[in-house]
Amino acid sequence: MTLIVAACSSRAVGQPTASPLPVATVQSAPTAAELASATPGATDAAPATPTAADTVAPTATDTVAPTATPTASPSPTATPAAPTVEGLDLTLEPLAEGLAKPVFAGHAGDGSGRIFVLEQAGRIVALNADGSQPQTFLDIRERVGSSASEQGLLGLAFDPQFLANGRLFVNYTDKNGDTVIARFQANPERTAADPASETTLLTAAQPATNHNGGILAFGPDGYLYAGLGDGGGADDRYENGQDLGTILGTLLRLDVSGEGAVVPADNPFVGAENARPEIWAYGLRNPWRFSFDRLTGELWIADVGQNQWEEVNVQPAGSRGGENYGWPIMEGTHCFQASTCAQEGLILPATEYSHDLGCSITGGYVYRGVAQPALHGVYFYGDYCTGRIWGLAPAADGGWQPAELLKSDAQISSFGETEDGELLVVDYAGNLFRLVDTGD
Repeated sequence: MTLIVAACSSRAVGQPTASPLPVATVQSAPTAAELASATPGATDAAPATPTAADTVAPTATDTVAPTATPTASPSPTATPAAPTVEGLDLTLEPLAEGLAKPVFAGHAGDGSGRIFVLEQAGRIVALNADGSQPQTFLDIRERVGSSASEQGLLGLAFDPQFLANGRLFVNYTDKNGDTVIARFQANPERTAADPASETTLLTAAQPATNHNGGILAFGPDGYLYAGLGDGGGADDRYENGQDLGTILGTLLRLDVSGEGAVVPADNPFVGAENARPEIWAYGLRNPWRFSFDRLTGELWIADVGQNQWEEVNVQPAGSRGGENYGWPIMEGTHCFQASTCAQEGLILPATEYSHDLGCSITGGYVYRGVAQPALHGVYFYGDYCTGRIWGLAPAADGGWQPAELLKSDAQISSFGETEDGELLVVDYAGNLFRLVDTGD
């Protein structure tokens, strides 16, 4: 299975997008009430035939305009007490099964408690909070290309005002294998999204079938963040990792509050020569899952390594963007294919692990639920190949303390959060689990 593991391709290099998105010229800060309401409580075989199908047909789309206006940049909302990974005893509690190559799970922040699971072939399945009554929420399998390698339907983010405006955003690879970020519209009842409502916001040509990244997430600032890999192959073959003239190998920050997508005026490379204004951070190989801490606003980015090291990066909530995470100068904290390298200006990871322990990192979340207080403040991440799950917490010396907490049998393709902050583990074999601490 090669969902995340590097692969080679002979596809020709393409221009990442036809042209950069326009830069916004007007910004206005939201009221406190608007900001509060805009933050959610935050080699493969052919795809299996889905086992659950919904017969709910989307009705006329809702045209309610969004009410939240993005602010300039994320900012911390609280200073939490120092967490610890000591004494945690984790297990995976089954929640749902029979899913077809699931690659993400999340919530809509609409008060329903529903869990939405992405199937790689192009279907979004909605489940009740207890994992029951799976129903098709959106089916775009006819426009998604191959779901082999690391292609397919890869990312989902609901508008922070989804209950009011019915907007959701997806990231998928089309029949040419190229990245598409698009908006869809849910029906007034919010029970299904209309496949015919698609509005394409951004496209990027992909020179290979792997390293597509794909995750989408709204930040505390109300902007949409999107992760793209370096174009695939191996060894940064297309030399995108340190090239600000391409959006491959980067994290993007977009204002999608209007009818299209525009670049926030305070993005770090707006006005810079030979740089794409959409870029928020760069030097990434294949960011396979990033997330915002729903309490502090910190951004956690897991980046899949090449041959030796997997890494986790942390961006402070007060960042103005522009971070360079080092690929391909470095792999983790190590110079890549060199004994020495110039590290000035590079942001080194908070933690890494070698391929003695796994082969492909899957990023997770900082736990901010209330049902399991022992987990509070710990960042959880895992490895797709070995099923290991680690926790990461601040260390007394100002660094970070990683600890392996569970060796599971799951092919961890993603983590997820429920609406109330409990953590989910997505198993590519078709299962969805809740991460539970069984310790005293």
